[in-house]
Amino acid sequence: MELLIIKTRGGYIRFTPDEFLAVNLEKASVFPMAELDHVRDLAAGARDRGFENVILKKLVLTEEDLS
Repeated sequence: MELLIIKTRGGYIRFTPDEFLAVNLEKASVFPMAELDHVRDLAAGARDRGFENVILKKLVLTEEDLS
């Protein structure tokens, strides 16, 4: 599975209807690849709000059995 996430100098971003928050990976907002245009818009908004080094990243998740 592949998901999109936005990384910044201070970690990752969590998006709420009213805020852009700097958070750790566990709390970050993730998006399906089909929402790439929307995520690009969110990244531009993060830059406009003063976040530094805003970068789109692709998370690649794998699932494995745990013994």
